[in-house]
Amino acid sequence: MKIFYYCYGSAHSSVVAAAIHTGYLPMDRIPEYKEFIKLPYYDKTKNNEIGTPFFMGKDEFENEIFIIGMTNERELIKKIIISYLKECGIDHNQIYMVGTLQLVNLKTKIGGILSRRLGLVFPGRPLTIKGIQERYFDFVDLVKEVKKKFNEINFLT
Repeated sequence: MKIFYYCYGSAHSSVVAAAIHTGYLPMDRIPEYKEFIKLPYYDKTKNNEIGTPFFMGKDEFENEIFIIGMTNERELIKKIIISYLKECGIDHNQIYMVGTLQLVNLKTKIGGILSRRLGLVFPGRPLTIKGIQERYFDFVDLVKEVKKKFNEINFLT
């Protein structure tokens, strides 16, 4: 199975969820600033990379975990991906997509605009991290839901 965590620009919320899922970030505590900075792709995705899937690793069930930015065109991009897979004869049921944008608070949104769109990495990046830290356990809960689903699937097979 391939699991895609998606958000607006594949720079913040999808990276955090995928990092929790793959064990880069802990589930039992809020990470420090430096732990976020060390993540691959955190606040680093360029505008021309939006729509490109990035591999983050595998989970304990050998599912491949990806991130992807979809801007405001989430439904269109999901439809394109599924249509493309069908045309290539690839089972689209092996793809699971998880939205993360609903977990983003105002601090993270403003920080993301400052850092990614306006190029003001400082103060943008620290603001995104502060916002993510405030909602961190919501990200953990989302990942736990996804893992529970795949634990049940693996248990049945």
